[in-house]
Amino acid sequence: MTQKNDATAAKLRLEADRRGITIEELALELVQRGMATLQAPPYHDLDALAGTWSKEEAEAFLKAISEFEQVDEKLWR
Repeated sequence: MTQKNDATAAKLRLEADRRGITIEELALELVQRGMATLQAPPYHDLDALAGTWSKEEAEAFLKAISEFEQVDEKLWR
């Protein structure tokens, strides 16, 4: 096994132990969850809102959030 595989196996062991299940049960659950994600329809809950703002509403929104686009250099030192 590679170092990355060893680390993954260790994480699986820890999670299985935490849940009180076997690694095989955990692996099956994770694979099933991943497969469900692949088969799920895309999330489109906000589609009805897309493109519904007027030009004025969009400008007001951009003005309201403009402060958040400024970077405080002191915080990143």
